[in-house]
Amino acid sequence: MPGGKAFPVLYVTDVQRSLRFYGLLGYESTYQFPLEGDPHYVGLDRGDSSLGIANAEWPEAQLGISVGTGPRFELFVYVDDVDAEVERFRAAGYPILQEPATMPWGERQAYLADPEGNPVALATPI
Repeated sequence: MPGGKAFPVLYVTDVQRSLRFYGLLGYESTYQFPLEGDPHYVGLDRGDSSLGIANAEWPEAQLGISVGTGPRFELFVYVDDVDAEVERFRAAGYPILQEPATMPWGERQAYLADPEGNPVALATPI
């Protein structure tokens, strides 16, 4: 099977709002369309990890399917210090779904919600 990069595309109702959130996680914009003005799509990278952020109108316009209102995915992100990151996101006004806790599998983990209400796990190996 041919190799190549694969990454999820997140459908969002407000591209700029999601860019601010994922920017706090260390994702950096690498591409946007259209190239000028308000983007409908943005490619993001964080180390070896990539995400696409697309306006939620895209799947309906292109595929004839509607995006649901409930959580549509969970993202798991390793960070240097879960407790510090949770406090940084709390100070920025993002909801914390689960406070940091030490898990039996050897990680300190917490959950927060992205602007669309999707759970984002933050974890640090112990």
